[in-house]
Amino acid sequence: MTVTYREQTLGNGLRVVAEIVPGAHSSAAGFFVRAGARDEPTPLMGVSHFLEHMMFKGTAELDADAINRGFDDLGASNNAFTSREMTCFYAHTLPEGLDRATELLGAMMRPALRADDFDTEKNVILEEIAMYADNPFWVLYEETIARRHAEAPLGHRVLGTNRSISDLTRDQMDGYFAERYAPDAMVVAFAGDVNFKDCLDRVRSLCGGWKATGVSRNHERPDRHTGSFEIRDAKVNRGYLIGVSDAPSIGSEHRHAASLLAQILGGADNSRLHWALIETGLAEEAQAAYDGMDRHGEFFVYASGDPDKLGDIEGIMREEIAGLRDSLEEDDLARLRAKAITGMTLAGERPAGRMMRLGRTWTMLGRYTTLDQELEALSSVTLDDLKSVCDAFPFDDWLLGTMRPE
Repeated sequence: MTVTYREQTLGNGLRVVAEIVPGAHSSAAGFFVRAGARDEPTPLMGVSHFLEHMMFKGTAELDADAINRGFDDLGASNNAFTSREMTCFYAHTLPEGLDRATELLGAMMRPALRADDFDTEKNVILEEIAMYADNPFWVLYEETIARRHAEAPLGHRVLGTNRSISDLTRDQMDGYFAERYAPDAMVVAFAGDVNFKDCLDRVRSLCGGWKATGVSRNHERPDRHTGSFEIRDAKVNRGYLIGVSDAPSIGSEHRHAASLLAQILGGADNSRLHWALIETGLAEEAQAAYDGMDRHGEFFVYASGDPDKLGDIEGIMREEIAGLRDSLEEDDLARLRAKAITGMTLAGERPAGRMMRLGRTWTMLGRYTTLDQELEALSSVTLDDLKSVCDAFPFDDWLLGTMRPE
């Protein structure tokens, strides 16, 4: 597959990037904003996610219904997400709908933020927080992240808290928006059947007048807490355990090794934790994962089961972690590496997947890497690389949170 990469930065700092795929039958566009939970002042925790909702409420010229109908008329697949690192708004459509989809996305980036919409949506956010409060995993995960980072921004809850959302004002949101949703903190990514000149001209007409703010991210790393804590909750009847430890950042040359190592330890099936905990009937769930972030990364280890067996589950989990380095074999690496390469390749078959990888990479790393380069980096991971990550980032140098019934 022949892919042509193009990029240009507008005078206000907005970067426009594209992977042009001749013969593609669809096109994708996304606006990526370097604004997430870790960028929020603590009193405004949750404002990034709340703002994501408000972007769909309309502009001075378009109401919410017009935006929704605009995407529907195109038959587009569109949505948005907010993480600790970024906020993204995207659409996947047929090539003839790309211009209009870009116009709609660009319009959304300058919302009206009407007071009545703000008040209505605040109740929606509070209901969402309440919904997740009924999910034991989510409650324990958020509490563990917050405690791990000593309540610093890296540990912010993406949804915010009841208090932070209830206290948030429309003017505070507007101030955050004016600072963070600046063109020099954004990337617009295209992929598929794309005419780059047309896309660039359209983005320039939509966004060229936006003002840069020079906003940056605070990369200071807070103290990370280790040890353990326990939550007792009368609403649960199972036991839950989550451990969070440091891992390579998304920009590290060891990011692929970290991802593969987490899969060997706790992938969905045929992993160390699966065989030691699930196949033996000791735990109902057991997994490990790697989350690479901007100049930071984390390993997660999670399990659930009978509350009276949490001690046994933790003990076996520690045994598997302690023996992981010396138990690594070439077969482990080859199997997981092939699976990861397949997944990455399949994602690259679709313009939406290419657009998402392109936008995320530029937003997180500020550079372009081809799919072939990423596949080569993944293919080059060795057993020594896995062992080096084990040595530098022990899984059990963690903060361990548990939840059980009262």
